[in-house]
Amino acid sequence: MEVVDFIIHSINDALANEFGQTLGDKNVHIIDPFTGTGTFITRLLQSGLISQQQLAYKYQHEIHANEIVLLAYYIAAINIESVYHDIMGGGYQPFNGICLADTFQLYEKEDLVSQMLVDNHARRSKQKALDIRVIMGNPPYSAGQNSANDNNANVSYPTLDNRIRTSYAEHSTATNKNALYDSYIRAIRWASDRIKDTGVIGFVSGNGFAEKPVMAGVRKCLADEFSSVYVFNLRGDIRKNMLSKGKAKEGQNVFGSGSMTGIAITLFIKKPSAQQQGKIYYYDVGDDLKENEKLQKLNSLKSINGIAAVQGWLKQRDDSFSCFMSLGDKKDKNAAVIFENYSRGAETGRDAWCYNSSKSALTKNMQGMIDFYNEEVERYKTACEGLTKDRFPKIDSFINPDATKISWTSSLKMDAVNFLQHQFKYENNIIGLYRPYSKQWTYFSGQFTHRVGQMPRIFPDSSVENRVICVSGIGARSGFSALITNTLPDLEIIEKSQCFPLHLYEPLKPDNKPTPVSSQAQQADLLDTDNSSLSSDGFDLAEGHAQPRYTIKDTITDAGLAHCQAAYPDENITKEDLFYYIYGLLHSEDYKARYADNLTKELPRIPCVAQAADFWAFSQAGRDLAEWHIHYETVEPYPLTVDCGNTAFAELTAADFYVTKMKFADKTDKSTVVYNAKITLKNIPLEAYDYIVNGKPALQWVMERQSVTTHKDSGIVNDANAWAVETMGNARYPLELLQRVITVSLATLKIVQALPPLLIRQ
Repeated sequence: MEVVDFIIHSINDALANEFGQTLGDKNVHIIDPFTGTGTFITRLLQSGLISQQQLAYKYQHEIHANEIVLLAYYIAAINIESVYHDIMGGGYQPFNGICLADTFQLYEKEDLVSQMLVDNHARRSKQKALDIRVIMGNPPYSAGQNSANDNNANVSYPTLDNRIRTSYAEHSTATNKNALYDSYIRAIRWASDRIKDTGVIGFVSGNGFAEKPVMAGVRKCLADEFSSVYVFNLRGDIRKNMLSKGKAKEGQNVFGSGSMTGIAITLFIKKPSAQQQGKIYYYDVGDDLKENEKLQKLNSLKSINGIAAVQGWLKQRDDSFSCFMSLGDKKDKNAAVIFENYSRGAETGRDAWCYNSSKSALTKNMQGMIDFYNEEVERYKTACEGLTKDRFPKIDSFINPDATKISWTSSLKMDAVNFLQHQFKYENNIIGLYRPYSKQWTYFSGQFTHRVGQMPRIFPDSSVENRVICVSGIGARSGFSALITNTLPDLEIIEKSQCFPLHLYEPLKPDNKPTPVSSQAQQADLLDTDNSSLSSDGFDLAEGHAQPRYTIKDTITDAGLAHCQAAYPDENITKEDLFYYIYGLLHSEDYKARYADNLTKELPRIPCVAQAADFWAFSQAGRDLAEWHIHYETVEPYPLTVDCGNTAFAELTAADFYVTKMKFADKTDKSTVVYNAKITLKNIPLEAYDYIVNGKPALQWVMERQSVTTHKDSGIVNDANAWAVETMGNARYPLELLQRVITVSLATLKIVQALPPLLIRQ
């Protein structure tokens, strides 16, 4: 109720501030398009914002509501009528402003409800002709299917979805734009069009549109289409809290257990005569507040006017950030950037199948899935024989979605539509970094890795040497992190990772002449060629002498290096120095704190520090951090106390080191970890947990990943002990990895704490 009341009073204040009107004035038509059980309308009637003299006319002519769920529709009508009767008395007045309707469908084509209910059809037609000035409510939220196997995509609304395509999607640079068709985004698009050029919209919804990278097009269009937008961020993103172990400070959700996503109250105002268009006002509810504290704040502020009067609207970004050179920019090809190219981490779309600690298990799983896929293609091809393409069966309804045999993605479905057969290739089994400090075998191919990005140019095969700095994707819930690797990184090594390489590998032309710098890599060739005979610098050794296979190219641009050299003209700075300067700077606590808000909305930008000595300090720190973070498997294990009960450590057998799931002996004391029934690790230094990467301590990534898991849908088992025995030849690997990552964590903290203060060159 606090949320609803805040929205209603804010709309009334916005009408008064911008148009000199109130909710009670004539010709201010109001609609709740997703009314549920009528809460917004009943609270509007009870608000006192519409006087008794105004209410009778308003109730009969200018308040409207839609609901498609039949039971909710009847309950809403009864609730609204009862509240009106309690206020006005007299004879019972039916509420004729409510329609049984899917608001989105109402503006498409006529549906069964329209055809069967004549009176309701008349109400709907009347409503569609009205000049709506106020829209309020709680839009539905639906992200559609969780996987391509579900065959449960969102309902299509062709007219509305085309509006999204030509506005929000057109201005979005995201590859996967499915989230733009979530119901609450559709509601914003629908409402923006429904009030035409004048009016006020007040919604409570998920807050993803305000911060997620895929929503950049939404934000641009909102700024273009509205004179003012007020965003009251109530936060409460439970997943972000979990991923960051509370460091996100999201607090509790205002809807309690009813929602996992962060919540925002937003007012959108269209006023053609406004002197300035696209003004954005933002207010953050605050850190770590409980549900009742957030609701109390809404009560005390009462409306957007309360924020302006009491605390003011905030502007969080540090504008100086935009003056620094960006790491990369794929939208503006002419932008001055530090890295010529970069890539998202590898996105399989089917991790349970494409990753495994056991190379033999990975091979078995992928061979089985590929065989099943080929059988489905043959079955589909047979069904299509003799038919014109427009009469082919719909692939979604035809294929077998059995999750124990295959994991479908949109790209694999498209291959099936084109009757493409695929073959298992052993050389596609390579080692990848799946999560921080957790390597696994992965099947990396252009067909079964859903999105390979630029990775075929960064790691064209397992023998070449390269280093990539992986940073959090825009809008990451777990907070900003950076991690370097010399192994193929997964998309979620750092949340929605963007990976900036030291080198790119361009394939040579058939005449063995180096490919010109401007040419494009042939990704499919790189992915499907067996390059097991290559040396680490891209030479073919199969003939007994070095034959170059790739041109190795620096990824840092000449412009990026020149920008840095101009800041320190007396220094001899190389591209490699700059690469490690960036890695050191991205670990600076000063940098991450000062530009925290900027880093949620765009890729890192790199300032030049004030003194050359500080540049070299950051660069050396980056080199040192890189050595620790890349070579974590070979550093000296931290000397823990290993309690083996009555058995001496030296007497333990390989079987005694088998681990299924590590856990803390006491949740309040992380200095002791139960490794398994025979081994307990004691005296873990608590400061080691302060090294956070991708939202949690590096140590806890080890504890989580060194385990035995069974994927719910496919039934595939992933046993970390298989990596220890089959790949590393060391049954003690999981235990020693924990010890080694303690060493890495303490070394990282020591280096970060010694970084110079962040003084920016003016």
